[in-house]
Amino acid sequence: MVLEKLTDMVAEQLGVAKDEVKPESRLKEDLQADSASVMMLVMDVESEFGIEVEDDAIEKVKTVADMVRYIEEKM
Repeated sequence: MVLEKLTDMVAEQLGVAKDEVKPESRLKEDLQADSASVMMLVMDVESEFGIEVEDDAIEKVKTVADMVRYIEEKM
């Protein structure tokens, strides 16, 4: 459930096709996310999942799977 919802969010925020967003996809290298788009995505994640993402966690999250794990731990 988290992966499916996050896939939709990432695709929309970064303007990529949903089939390009895979668990192993790296946000910056593979999906071309810049700092601003990552921050927008974090705000969307906080709103959608009702969690707070700590600043240090943003630097540690590299892939879509990393983000899914982080969200699931916080929920």
